[in-house]
Amino acid sequence: MIAWELPTSISVNGEEYKIRTDFRTVLELLTALNDTELYEGCISDKERDYITCTLMLEIMIPDFERLPSDGWEEALEQISEFIDCGIVNDGKAKPRMMDWEQDAPIILPAVNKVAGKDIRAAEYLHWWTFMGYYMEIGECLYSQVLSIRQKKKKGKLEKYEKKWYDDNKALVDLKSKETHISTEEKNEIRKLLGMEKR
Repeated sequence: MIAWELPTSISVNGEEYKIRTDFRTVLELLTALNDTELYEGCISDKERDYITCTLMLEIMIPDFERLPSDGWEEALEQISEFIDCGIVNDGKAKPRMMDWEQDAPIILPAVNKVAGKDIRAAEYLHWWTFMGYYMEIGECLYSQVLSIRQKKKKGKLEKYEKKWYDDNKALVDLKSKETHISTEEKNEIRKLLGMEKR
């Protein structure tokens, strides 16, 4: 993917497929993929991977039913590249430092400051544009929370940081994942995937 352009489609086996590119769609996908209850009843990693892959394709490609199954892998690679904004990571697992859903109340003001407007009011905002704003977040409450989380992981909090942490644990501590998708929505997803709850 070319960084100077805002991609709106992927090409699989020489055929173009439009993708949903609004930042809200990608954040909804990331939230859904982190919902552990979505994978309840999975008896194998293969089944879990199938749910993840199908969910990504269903959400990101409006005409997913046109995509032949032999193109799924290529489509998933391109969608992952799109979500990563074309930035290749080193492949090393990193500790979880943020949560899009939990941190939304402190991410939004920081992103809005960079954007110079409330992005929630925009009818449409491309994911890459949103991430450009996100990557330029400077000194703010959110950056302070991230800094405390990182130092806490290393066990290197200064005295004043320890005090700040004690006063703001609800902001700093990442909560364990609980479901945020209703039972009806989960059943609908399972039905779409042909995996009605057993």
